[in-house]
Amino acid sequence: MKYLEEKIRAEGVVLPGHVLKVGHFANHQIDIALLREMARELARLYADAGVTKVLTIEASGIALAAAAALEMNVPMVFAKKNATANVSGEVYRAQVASFTHKRVYDVIVPKEYLSADDCVLIVDDFLAQGNALNGLIDIVGESGASVAGCGIIIEKGFQGGGDALRAKGIRVESLAIVESMDADTGVITFRGE
Repeated sequence: MKYLEEKIRAEGVVLPGHVLKVGHFANHQIDIALLREMARELARLYADAGVTKVLTIEASGIALAAAAALEMNVPMVFAKKNATANVSGEVYRAQVASFTHKRVYDVIVPKEYLSADDCVLIVDDFLAQGNALNGLIDIVGESGASVAGCGIIIEKGFQGGGDALRAKGIRVESLAIVESMDADTGVITFRGE
């Protein structure tokens, strides 16, 4: 999505440690028109995949996952990073290391929300090393459901997570793939440039 790449270049901020801050339009504050276009693009890309559920991990992936689920007319489910009082019964569980937060989360999805009959599209805002997606893929596998693929706003291609998932046979559709970024100059290069 060229418009997304232009938005990243104009408003994204490259921070030390391979962090790309896009809080002005993609996660803390959300550009709703851009969100709609990204959701429509994911719905188009996965139109023939038989998706019955969209799955994400809290919190930054929820907006795109909800919008994509709305476009696809299917339920959206999110994995919680912490057990809460309103989660009862049996759960699917996976450990996920967060690149951004530098910690490991024990993420959970109540078993009542995923079944072997589901075909799941996994959605997230960023893909770096693939830890969150691998955890969600494990949860889908544990439920007996199938993975239609993964839909990502921004993939940091230089960190290899997307390529590793693709090598395992997982379909990954990233709306923008950053090939390199420099915290000193702020220069961002996209795959294919």
